[in-house]
Amino acid sequence: MPVTEKQLAAFADTHAWRIPFDTSPRHLAGPGDGRHVTHGLAAAGWQRTSDVLSPEIILTSPDHRYNLHFDPQSATSTWWTLRARPTGTEPGWNAAFGELVPAELLTAVTDALLAPQPTEESDPFRTLRSANWPTDTVDTAHSPDGMGHVERQFIDGHSVRFWTVEVCEPGHGTPWGRHLWRASFGSHTPLHLVDAFVAALADPAPLQRGMYDRTAHYSAVKQPSQLTPQQIVAAHTRRLDAIRAQARAARRQQQAPTTAPAPPAIPAARPTARH
Repeated sequence: MPVTEKQLAAFADTHAWRIPFDTSPRHLAGPGDGRHVTHGLAAAGWQRTSDVLSPEIILTSPDHRYNLHFDPQSATSTWWTLRARPTGTEPGWNAAFGELVPAELLTAVTDALLAPQPTEESDPFRTLRSANWPTDTVDTAHSPDGMGHVERQFIDGHSVRFWTVEVCEPGHGTPWGRHLWRASFGSHTPLHLVDAFVAALADPAPLQRGMYDRTAHYSAVKQPSQLTPQQIVAAHTRRLDAIRAQARAARRQQQAPTTAPAPPAIPAARPTARH
């Protein structure tokens, strides 16, 4: 089900009356507009496979391997769950995101899932160090304000990795205070997806929020943005157009013949004319 003109108009109407504020740091910016996530997947051909009258949304990829489940009535702190089914050659995996995870961070993950897999090996900690997130061990990094934490965990010292990202209030006599939100990436989650999330998380550029939009913490800083509502809507539309074009190119590549065309027949030599 592609994104309809009516849905795009509704997105535009929502943002038209909002004066955008640059909100930082990103981990405190609050959830934002979840349609950044759902519109992007719909533009790539994902279908809604849940009851249209239910508050839950399940979007499923065209090949039925991936699905994204949004549950605003979840009994746990997880509102978004991204899952991959196992195949004959690849294991399954899942990633979970809490209510206050900014939509733009989840969008970074889904956009990376839709794009061709990078050839260079991803390294989330290299990404965080380049963004000046200090590390206290080889498996833990912290945001400059001490409220964001990225941790890599191993199972019994083996190579199976879990990644967790937590945002907490500053502790009083303890390293971490009250929990604000959490994201987790289970074992076998492709590393470039984790890297996409932490790159978006550590990006110093602010996120745009309305004056009264919910943030994750009162210490989030809001300043009037130089962007207009029209520019924000136009950027959303351009991103959807780019995703559609990418999906069309991927389909054409899949439909291309896998066998090389037969070489042209060499014409038989013509007999030499006799004089």
